[in-house]
Amino acid sequence: MHPHFFDTIIPMTTDQPAFSVQQLDFYYGKSKALSGINLDIQPQKVTALIGPSGCGKSTFLRCLNRMNDTIHGTRVDGTILLKGENIYNEKMDVVNLRQRVGMVFQKPNPFPQSIYDNVAFGPRVMGMDVNLDDVVKSSLERAALWDEVKDDLKSDAMGLSLGQQQRLCIARVVAVQPEVILMDEATSALDPIATLRVEELIAELKHDYTIVIVTHNMQQAARVSDFTGLFWLGELVEFANTSDMFTRPKEELTEAYITGRMG
Repeated sequence: MHPHFFDTIIPMTTDQPAFSVQQLDFYYGKSKALSGINLDIQPQKVTALIGPSGCGKSTFLRCLNRMNDTIHGTRVDGTILLKGENIYNEKMDVVNLRQRVGMVFQKPNPFPQSIYDNVAFGPRVMGMDVNLDDVVKSSLERAALWDEVKDDLKSDAMGLSLGQQQRLCIARVVAVQPEVILMDEATSALDPIATLRVEELIAELKHDYTIVIVTHNMQQAARVSDFTGLFWLGELVEFANTSDMFTRPKEELTEAYITGRMG
């Protein structure tokens, strides 16, 4: 594996959505959490999902890599296509799906291991035929963390600041060469400066990855995303180009939420 391991990523063609979601319903037991969601997520763009707490946006995000499968009694109706492939087909390899669709959580969750081992974890577990030193360096560079940790790769990841830990988690996702990166409130535990670093990173990463973020911060959605969807009580109220959504919303509910009159 040559040192420019990531330069060989073939950009996705833009004629097909990264995800196409059709008539998606989601249930926790008998309780319906998502209803009739239809949405195309464009490749190499940032899509932000906004809405009040408990409105279904994180549930929806976790449908995209079948993370909800880990919760007992959940059920999905409808279709989610990842580049044309139905991810809820019984033949879908869920481990492979989660490699293709990586996730960064609200609270940084580095493993209690060295910085190096955190980034090398995925490629090792998956038996990827790569030079681990190259992957670790490239991934940390991608996550804008290399310069801060390159002399401390053997030190404990838990010793990093929260902002650094979150960028390490992004590097860990990038290391397995995903197509899509999901971020669930990925900056809500961070201070404003660390948040800005992650936002700058999102702008860089979208050149190579499709990114979907859930955020309760509307200013963040306006700053970083190309498309925005408003979730409300388990329904997708409106989905549009971000600038249109924030300046010319079509739905009264969207306008009320964005202006702070509701929510």
